[in-house]
Amino acid sequence: MLSTYLGEFIALATIHLLAVIAPGPDFAVTIRQSVRFGRLTGLCTALGIGAGISVHVLYTLLGVGALMHALPWLLTVAKVVGAGYILYLGINLLRSKARSQLEGMAQAEPDSPRQRLGKAFMTGFLTNATNPKATLFFLAIFTTVVSASTPLQVQALYGVWMCLVNAAWFVIVALFFSSARVRQVFLRLGHWFERSMGLILILFAGRLMLSL
Repeated sequence: MLSTYLGEFIALATIHLLAVIAPGPDFAVTIRQSVRFGRLTGLCTALGIGAGISVHVLYTLLGVGALMHALPWLLTVAKVVGAGYILYLGINLLRSKARSQLEGMAQAEPDSPRQRLGKAFMTGFLTNATNPKATLFFLAIFTTVVSASTPLQVQALYGVWMCLVNAAWFVIVALFFSSARVRQVFLRLGHWFERSMGLILILFAGRLMLSL
């Protein structure tokens, strides 16, 4: 059965990955935690961010399901708004500046005391779970990329995948940004990666709008 939804999954996973690796609050917090308190604290923060995604997945799945049954026309509106939001993300990335705003947060503080790992996890969890942009993003992709006929169980698997990808990416960020050398390379060249990701998101948004 899963092979039936492979194309849909690939589209969703691609858009999600591009959004995840684009610098934002989660990215900034992971860098700060890793640089200020050390690698282990950064890893726990990354796991918290991955867990925070589950909050958005849960209410998005439940809310979109209810929307489809109650107000089909409103779902169409949500799809248009969702495609527009993906376009907005792409344009913002395409306009990325050469100097990242994360530079100020990336100053090493080697003498800072180690943060409790439970607190580090909750820092990551709350950073993601309370981010209103994440709400818009999940509504966007679950109303534009995921078909209304896709079973809830399959959509739940999509959600689990997204949680794992988020956690894995920010674990990589925590590991990499423990190195000052890697951090400086990103600050110098990262805007080119952001612009490339923005272009891909814009193309996705155009494809989604044409399919509405």
